[in-house]
Amino acid sequence: MDKKVEFEFLELDNKNEVVEFINSLPTKDKAKLLQVISKIETLGLTTAKKMQWIKKLDSEIYEVRSKVGSNIQRCLYFQKVGNQYIITHGFTKKEQKTPRKEIQHAKNLKDKYMRGVNHD
Repeated sequence: MDKKVEFEFLELDNKNEVVEFINSLPTKDKAKLLQVISKIETLGLTTAKKMQWIKKLDSEIYEVRSKVGSNIQRCLYFQKVGNQYIITHGFTKKEQKTPRKEIQHAKNLKDKYMRGVNHD
């Protein structure tokens, strides 16, 4: 069994894009997304990969995948340390590929977070 995964939602400048995104979703979509995040935390990354709940987008950014009917939700995240991960933001997916701007946004938030952590 995998080590337990811990997710935290990134908060920068008193703004939490993940919570804002989740709260903007229809009830079923919100419940499914939170359920997927919870299952990943409980069952670990190996199971999550097999179940296609997560996907590596590039060397530093990953996505949590959730779908209700034709509504596809994604939350991007990065590894903080060990089995701790930080979800930067979420979006509703409209096309096959994850938009580059969303990946870039996650990287920008990660960089901002890393600078803040190292210089406090």
